[in-house]
Amino acid sequence: MHEASLQSVRERLQAAASVCVLTGAGMSAESGIPTFRDALAGLWSRFDPAALASEEGFRADPQLVWDWYAQRRDAVHRAEPNAGHRALAAFVAARAGGVTVITQNVDDLHQRAGCRDTIRLHGDILQDRWLEACPRTVACHARSAVPGRPPRCADCGNLVRPGVVWFGEMLPVHAIDAAEAAARRCEVMLVVGTSGAVWPAAGLAGSARAAGAFVVIVNPHASEIDAQAHAVLRSTAAVALPALLGTPTR
Repeated sequence: MHEASLQSVRERLQAAASVCVLTGAGMSAESGIPTFRDALAGLWSRFDPAALASEEGFRADPQLVWDWYAQRRDAVHRAEPNAGHRALAAFVAARAGGVTVITQNVDDLHQRAGCRDTIRLHGDILQDRWLEACPRTVACHARSAVPGRPPRCADCGNLVRPGVVWFGEMLPVHAIDAAEAAARRCEVMLVVGTSGAVWPAAGLAGSARAAGAFVVIVNPHASEIDAQAHAVLRSTAAVALPALLGTPTR
């Protein structure tokens, strides 16, 4: 991380009336949560990702997919927010509405750190929902399912699935619309720990830049959207965010 670039970005962040922050897997990796690909290790290394993270894969082998997500949920429960999460939460709290946090991550580390209004593009791994829309009543909740791997409805056999966005599924409309609006209105867009390979989230940096925002990427590795950035800081979230955000002055 070049100190001159760090100081320049810090000044822009402090002066901006509106900041948008997009975080990816690298943000949580420093808390010990494996990235999606890294989680396909050991017993799971022989599986195609689409077999473990798609509706088709779930229907083909519900227990297999449920067990993999149970392992990932255990990792989330064990993890704690890192210095990057905490610095961002403090920044959000101090700016009183001037910061929008968007995440591609399905864990709850932003929320536990204090960013309770984080926009979740890819859902919440700790939540469940029915695989099919319940035909009986909207009040029928996945928590009422009969325990199992996976749980299921005792009446109709409807399966419970993780509340995440799988391959081939659309992002929640309210989430992507809110994220796009935040990207277009911000003065500074901070993109942290994402490879820039997953769309439409990867397009948010371009949307922000096209609308006039100053775009900053924080990542120890090259990303597919580095060309959209005005500044690239080769650092991790836990190191860079405390240094960048510090104590807000406005």
